[in-house]
Amino acid sequence: MSEAPAYFDAASAAPLHPVARQAMLAALADGWADPARLYAPARRARQLLDAARAATAEVLRVRPDEVSFTPSGTVAAHAALLGGLAGRRRTGGTLVHSAIEHSAVLHAAQQHVAAGGTATGVPVDRSGRLDLDAWSAAVAGPGVALASLISASHEVGTVQPVAEAAQACAAAGVPLHVDAAQSVGRLPVPEGWSVLTASAHKWGGPAGVGLLVVRKGTRWESPYPADERETGRIPGVGNLPAVVAAAAALRAVAAEAAAEAARLGPLVDRIRATVAATVPDVEVVGDPVHRLPHLVTFSCLYVDGEALLHALDRRGFAVSSGSSCTSSTLRPSHVLEAMGVLSHGNVRISLHRESTEAEVDRFLAELPGIVAGLRAEAGVVGL
Repeated sequence: MSEAPAYFDAASAAPLHPVARQAMLAALADGWADPARLYAPARRARQLLDAARAATAEVLRVRPDEVSFTPSGTVAAHAALLGGLAGRRRTGGTLVHSAIEHSAVLHAAQQHVAAGGTATGVPVDRSGRLDLDAWSAAVAGPGVALASLISASHEVGTVQPVAEAAQACAAAGVPLHVDAAQSVGRLPVPEGWSVLTASAHKWGGPAGVGLLVVRKGTRWESPYPADERETGRIPGVGNLPAVVAAAAALRAVAAEAAAEAARLGPLVDRIRATVAATVPDVEVVGDPVHRLPHLVTFSCLYVDGEALLHALDRRGFAVSSGSSCTSSTLRPSHVLEAMGVLSHGNVRISLHRESTEAEVDRFLAELPGIVAGLRAEAGVVGL
């Protein structure tokens, strides 16, 4: 293989943005002290932390004191749900969520149920879009403490009707948590939510930085022991250089978002159309219109997903299959199951600022032969 490998898994982790690298190196030299102390190096570290928080808040259109940095997006999601449920325990013990939430949300829901609470999953249609009527009925039920909705599917790219879901929550007096991990830095998040979470390495920041945003007036109680850091929301001293890098990357990608969407959207459209036309017995899943601009997923019948990933990797294509968060378990994707679509031979392509048209063309040229070869090895011919 003479061509450089093509990395098509930005939905798991986007390549580090150049400004993030620059900001991290500068902060390593200038932001190593404890920002809670009073001496000069600490005051400089505090200035860097405050500037990172202000820049992040500006992109998200929130107040700086509503933003907390966490060790990961998963930690942020756990804190959002468990804290939101704890803050509303007098109202009831029911959590409402969509059937296609990220595993971080579902694991927090499982813990809540194990502790005696209840959780109600709301279905989606075949395109992966939330059933708004079922959602409205669920959040209006008795004893609902919190609702949680992913802003856009991390597996198939379908953008959810967050604004309409938020309106239903507001009518029922239920706060809404939005998992915006795949949309922050790419699409504006509609208003109406009470708690928002995200993950820096999805937008080109470093791994190990998450966002927890709790709007003023929201009843939220930290699930952790008392701590003076991050307004008492998240304990411990954060990784300041990584936080500074994450904020720098977020500001950069938000400024580039419209141009990148205009560039990557047509490439994804080409993948959707060409795969459907050149690979027999394939299903391109997700909403073709209401979707993230950089992500596309398809499933190939008569092909083992793991074998397909290995074959693509040997040809220099880094892609993911099934659920990005549970692929190591070899279980079918709960998202694809909830949608009722084909889950065999599932491939997710997610592009980024370094993805090129030539890489996409090479992938589309080689995919039909790779799939046909795997099917032949399995004894499936004549398609």
